[in-house]
Amino acid sequence: MWGHKAKPRLGHEAAGSSAGHSGYYSLADSMADDPWDDDDPDFAEDRRTGPTLWDLAYEILTAHGTRYWGVRIAAGLLLLVILTVIWLAFTAPLSKSLEPIAPPQVTLLAADGTPIARNGAVYDEPVDVDRLPDHVVQAFLATEDRRFYSHWGVDPRGLARATLNNISGGPTQGGSTITQQLAKFTFLTPEQSLSRKAREMLIAFWLESWLSKDDILERYLSNAYFGDNTYGLRAASLHYFYRQPERLEPNQAAMLAGLLKAPSAYAPSQHYERAAARMQAVKASLVSAGFLSEGEANRMRPPELDMRLSNDLPTGTYFADWALPEARDRTQPGYALQALTTTLDARLQGIARDVIADAPLGDAQAALVAMRRNGEVVAMIGGTDYSKSAFNRVTQARRQPGSTFKTIVYLAALQNGFGPEDPVSNRPFTQGSYRPENYDDQYSDFLTLEQAFARSSNVAAVRMFNEVGSAEVIELARDLGISSPIPRGDPSVALGTAGMSLMELTAAYAGIAGNSYPVRPTAFLREPRGLWDRIFNAPRSFSGSTHNDIERLLRTAINDGTGRAAQLPGLNFGKTGTTQNNRDALFVGYAGDLVVGVWVGNDDNTPLDGVSGGGLPARIWKSFMLRAQGIRSEGPARRRDPRAPVQPLDVPNASDIPDPVEEEGAEITTDSRGITIREEAPRDEAPPLDAPQDSPRSAPELAPVREEETAPAN
Repeated sequence: MWGHKAKPRLGHEAAGSSAGHSGYYSLADSMADDPWDDDDPDFAEDRRTGPTLWDLAYEILTAHGTRYWGVRIAAGLLLLVILTVIWLAFTAPLSKSLEPIAPPQVTLLAADGTPIARNGAVYDEPVDVDRLPDHVVQAFLATEDRRFYSHWGVDPRGLARATLNNISGGPTQGGSTITQQLAKFTFLTPEQSLSRKAREMLIAFWLESWLSKDDILERYLSNAYFGDNTYGLRAASLHYFYRQPERLEPNQAAMLAGLLKAPSAYAPSQHYERAAARMQAVKASLVSAGFLSEGEANRMRPPELDMRLSNDLPTGTYFADWALPEARDRTQPGYALQALTTTLDARLQGIARDVIADAPLGDAQAALVAMRRNGEVVAMIGGTDYSKSAFNRVTQARRQPGSTFKTIVYLAALQNGFGPEDPVSNRPFTQGSYRPENYDDQYSDFLTLEQAFARSSNVAAVRMFNEVGSAEVIELARDLGISSPIPRGDPSVALGTAGMSLMELTAAYAGIAGNSYPVRPTAFLREPRGLWDRIFNAPRSFSGSTHNDIERLLRTAINDGTGRAAQLPGLNFGKTGTTQNNRDALFVGYAGDLVVGVWVGNDDNTPLDGVSGGGLPARIWKSFMLRAQGIRSEGPARRRDPRAPVQPLDVPNASDIPDPVEEEGAEITTDSRGITIREEAPRDEAPPLDAPQDSPRSAPELAPVREEETAPAN
């Protein structure tokens, strides 16, 4: 059955046909070790006299009768175990139970170390079960899983009791053990289904097989949710009672254990009476489990809260909302409190906030973004009031840029051989069904490119757009970093009819200002570029003559054109923009190392009343620049406490927050990526008190934007 038939060789019959061939086979046997046989396939096959593993598997799977059914079942179970182990290794690595189940808290710092926003779940260091008092562990075991130390991940008795109780109409019970709960909130989604329950049990068995009971309990207590965006027993005990879990009183432990059933509904900071009532149920469980006597339970009173570390701080600003996704990518995994230093200049942000607050906007909205020539964003105001509207009009709004886009049209013309003094027709014309018109309805025979740009002539811009070509202009816009859709072959694009964000537009001007493009706006200091990157991915630049010519046009637009309201004492460059029916008004320009874009408009796209780019936006830009000139951010602070109060820099008229003071026993380090990691010394005693602070300082009084004579509208 198992072997193969031997083939006759050299014309002889098979071995069984004649006894006279025994000598031949004896000779063949004596030649078994002859290396020449290896080259003969017939000899090689004759040497396979025993069954292989595949032969055995084939025989088991195809044999009839019940002879191998037991073997088949055992093999199937073995295969299932192997596949399960492989699946769990990929989908439920044990290390995952050591990671926070929600994004940990990240504090964003301004360039000088001032905290500006704090976002994410509140965590603290994991607990050590061996160091916790017995009454703390007992409170959680009595409430969540009394037989935790005796079952193997799933408690059949508890599951049966919960099922019968639910069927009989009693209070709803889950029946999940602590191990199952750890499996659920660490590895699984919150969906309710039989398949998810089965996976939960399977992972519970897996955890019990590889971890000790204390390890499982520690990971559970360190990740469980306790309400108020607080995760883990240590963070919860500090948050609600301002003490380490190793020093919790029995009544405090009982209240915390009661929160796990419905953390948001029982959070004592918001629902103290509910938390106290839930604590009564925990006391009853402690008595029932034998951890507490009736007398001790009767003497236990609800504890008082001590929430001096309350996390009642702003979690978002316009700048923080934009920076947070990148901040999450930069943070390191784990429970350590982390802080990232951003490029935001707290002083410039304060100036931007006050300038927007003082502007006579009425019901209109406004946005301002300021960046260095390399794209480091130093100030951002995405609207007049973040508390009323978190929609960021710098990064999220796609509005028409109006005549500010003409800078790209004229730059493309300069690249194609035109010069500032070359003539361009300023006469009205029709292109198919499209007829561009000048804003002031004034026309002439010819203007130089410099004059046409300064006066923001629409007909001249469309003529230059047609002369250079749609593809050339769009390609240059892409090279400068504008990624929003721009239709090809549409002459109205020359007048800024393609929507884009204020951030994109301002970054394009930053590329012109520094003669290095594209500029990618960033909220964090960039790491130094390597030699390979500097050689093969070097930024592009314009020729010296092209760059000088476009700056000549931008300077003339401010000194003698539509942007006169933005004129500064020194060198400054910029362009106004107003869209059809005055729905958007913009000014974008640069002076020194600052590139600033300003937008004014209505969210519902209704027209503005008498506002153009050369009016209010230009005056806002000038007011910001006058106050910002000469003010440069100090280097990033290396030793600041990221738990200091947050400065709500986007809220108008907010008071300045004093500098934080370091806590004793806290070591704060900053790595090469600008990530500040705060490692605390073990706190055996009560937590350190809050850092002392001086009296709040009022924001400096800044002069309001003056209503100056409006420059000719563009």
